[in-house]
Amino acid sequence: MSVLSDKWITKMVKKHKMIYPFVPKQKRKGKISYGLSSYGYDARVSSDFKIFTNVNSAVVDPKNFKKDGFVSKKSKVCIIPPNSFVLATTIEYFKIPDNVIVICLGKSTYARCGIIVNVTPLEPGWEGHVTLEFSNTTPLPAKIYANEGAAQFVFIKGNEKPQTTYSQRKGKYMKQKGVTLPKI
Repeated sequence: MSVLSDKWITKMVKKHKMIYPFVPKQKRKGKISYGLSSYGYDARVSSDFKIFTNVNSAVVDPKNFKKDGFVSKKSKVCIIPPNSFVLATTIEYFKIPDNVIVICLGKSTYARCGIIVNVTPLEPGWEGHVTLEFSNTTPLPAKIYANEGAAQFVFIKGNEKPQTTYSQRKGKYMKQKGVTLPKI
């Protein structure tokens, strides 16, 4: 197993449209950086947000998830309430090769502000826009900036192709677009 470089990522983008749209160099001037890095890709967050709220006294139940626990917002900036979270999505659409798994890590700029980004691994054969979860661990409101860097995706090649890929088992989040809420 090995972590894959910027050269490999670029080759896969040209050959298989693995990331679309693709930014071939880090962009950062006055923004939270995004684009291709040495051993990963920093994806951007879109302007569509679902802000968690308890206005309807909802219970968070992954087996019976109710949409009324969120307020939808389209904006250049999203304010996360204290000790709460927001769901968003990447601008980029990913197509993961069958012999690769992708691990996502939050940007240090957000982490240093108490904002944690969580994403489960992108499995071999998965494709879609990535749903991002931003947790505000602080007692103060926190900002997320649309169209700027949100998280770094690190590509790891497996020792062989798995017996069954995400697409072969028809995973429930395959080809998702936009912010996707929990499914059973």
